[in-house]
Amino acid sequence: MTQILKKHPSSLNIKAGNLAKKLILNDGLRPAQVDVIPGAAGGPKGIGIQGLDQAIFGDFLEREKIHRTVIGSSIGSWRFASILAWGAKQGTERLAELYTNLYFQKNITAQEVSDICRNMLQGLIQGKENHILNHPDYHLTVLAVKSQNLMQSDKKLALAAAILGIIGTNAISRPKSGLFMQRVVAQPENGQQFKIADDGFHTHYFPLLENNVEDWLMASASIPFAMSGISNIQGAPNGVYRDGGLIDYHIDLPYQSKGIVLYPHFTDHITPGWFDKLVKWRKANSSNQDRTLLISPSQEFLKTLPLGRLPDRNDFVEKGLDQKKRIQIWNQCIAESQRMGDEFLELVEKQRLSEVIQDL
Repeated sequence: MTQILKKHPSSLNIKAGNLAKKLILNDGLRPAQVDVIPGAAGGPKGIGIQGLDQAIFGDFLEREKIHRTVIGSSIGSWRFASILAWGAKQGTERLAELYTNLYFQKNITAQEVSDICRNMLQGLIQGKENHILNHPDYHLTVLAVKSQNLMQSDKKLALAAAILGIIGTNAISRPKSGLFMQRVVAQPENGQQFKIADDGFHTHYFPLLENNVEDWLMASASIPFAMSGISNIQGAPNGVYRDGGLIDYHIDLPYQSKGIVLYPHFTDHITPGWFDKLVKWRKANSSNQDRTLLISPSQEFLKTLPLGRLPDRNDFVEKGLDQKKRIQIWNQCIAESQRMGDEFLELVEKQRLSEVIQDL
């Protein structure tokens, strides 16, 4: 009797904006088309798509080298900095190992968390700052926020009041939360500069330098309450700088792309700012995402993981999940992510993206 083999469920969701979809349907997807790669905030979820990052940066984009802009917020900026420092395979593995093996004691202070994370960051980039800033293939753009008014304080009551203020103003209109925070774009002075058309947020542009790249990467990932704000950054005005995901969570920005924005993401949708998770009706700007090809894990893939999802920051305090078990689960998730990378490369090789692509 002939055995009927079941087709393995797809590990990927593939979505595209209108123009990206037309380009791919007409010409397929070629590396030379890709000129921008965004990286979202999202904590450990970023290491849960390691296999996809390795396939994109270590194989696909290497086939046709052009100078590309990588734009990261929070863990997105750390992913890209590590890839630029060490290369796709070693960089992603280094990030995953350092992140997975972090340990936070109970009742730890925000400053202690910051100290632990800075030590991790130094393990990622120390000694590689010049290579990151002058990379021959990539222009690193780091997103952060400059705190305003009560948001400048790390005192719990003042910070809580600022957060409530952001929630309230953001529910009315995203730019109204500018009362509490302004956008920061930090990037090397060489190469094409990433600029943002006026979207209602005051945006600062600061140089990314050897003596401040560590601070800007720290600022970009400094979650209020969980970590202390970052001050005294070289080349920037006095102030308190925090997590870029507060304004640019999944990075809904006009990318200045002339080709395709290839977006390896941990979810199949784009939420503009962190607080927009509470504003269910707010969607990404379709014109911003017109050239975006969004690649993310499928629900079928996520169901095969130990917790039914990617690694999450809450796993550090999850009841019944001790350090040894968490590390085991995260390592399993990271290993499974290779399926996503393999499937992406297969779709590209066989030019089958047109068969699976959906509207973003």
